[in-house]
Amino acid sequence: MKEGKLVIFSAPSGAGKTTIVKHLLSRGLNFGFSISATTRKPRGEEIDGKDYYFLTNEEFKKRIDKNEFLEWEEVYPGCLYGTLRSEVDRICKKGQNILFDVDVEGGSNIKKHYGNRALAVFVQPPSIEELENRLITRSTDNKEMIIKRVEKARYELGYSALFDLIIVNDQLEDAFREAEEKIRAFIGEGAN
Repeated sequence: MKEGKLVIFSAPSGAGKTTIVKHLLSRGLNFGFSISATTRKPRGEEIDGKDYYFLTNEEFKKRIDKNEFLEWEEVYPGCLYGTLRSEVDRICKKGQNILFDVDVEGGSNIKKHYGNRALAVFVQPPSIEELENRLITRSTDNKEMIIKRVEKARYELGYSALFDLIIVNDQLEDAFREAEEKIRAFIGEGAN
């Protein structure tokens, strides 16, 4: 069986990576989505086992001790995110390519682990001001968390040079088109 390829999307919170990932999943590219684990509470309509695996801090730490994570990070104080090795195995067994939606440090760590088998994509907002506006508009965080996310975004933008591809998400349709073209070329599928 041919080994699948991995496409890693990372970005500061609010840059639009999850929207782009959802678009790509709808495009018939033989992707399995790697569901991340987190200790944060579900937002809005998020479903355990579909959007994330929502774990307690204790459950997450036990899995760290058992080496069950490919990568993990404490993204915000007390808020852990990670990629379970079992997710990669689950998708590989189906013969699919793997699509990741992970934080910036996690994305660079997965890229290091898989090398040329992986394409690391950094989704960048057009500006910090626009990013802050998007976070406010999305209405999922309080003002204090928005300030933390904007501060973290300033730091994360420094990681962009570690990625294979940078997509500036200024106009969403343009970002969709660019992402799909580059991903199709990487996994070896022509445009539809």
